[in-house]
Amino acid sequence: MKITLNRINDDFLFECTNAQGNSILLDNTSQPGAKGVSPMESVLMAVAGCSGIDVVSILKKQRQDIKSFQAEVEGERVQVDEAKPFKSINVKFLLEGEIDPKKALKAAELSFEKYCSVSRTLEPNVEIGYEVYVNGEKI
Repeated sequence: MKITLNRINDDFLFECTNAQGNSILLDNTSQPGAKGVSPMESVLMAVAGCSGIDVVSILKKQRQDIKSFQAEVEGERVQVDEAKPFKSINVKFLLEGEIDPKKALKAAELSFEKYCSVSRTLEPNVEIGYEVYVNGEKI
């Protein structure tokens, strides 16, 4: 796996591109007019994407009818010397459709305990939690 990062303006805007040519923009979001996401926001996005792929994949294999899928991810950071790494990350899954709540909860559990490479990479240093809501009800 390899990505390429290219600076695309005179400040802090970077384009990160994967081997298939897909890209995202990273920027210093503390500056006015930022045109990309911060690197730390991209970490939260990676957790959401990785676990989201897992949960949807598991539920589709179980023939659950997902009408809507959303994840909200929040990270708490802590000062360590000059850096501010994540101390904890919480993911809230919001699913709508003909979905067995127990299956949705089990899918999230499997993602974080077994399949999601992003959260597994972070978990030695970051506490990761999750919540699952199906049709507006917390499971």
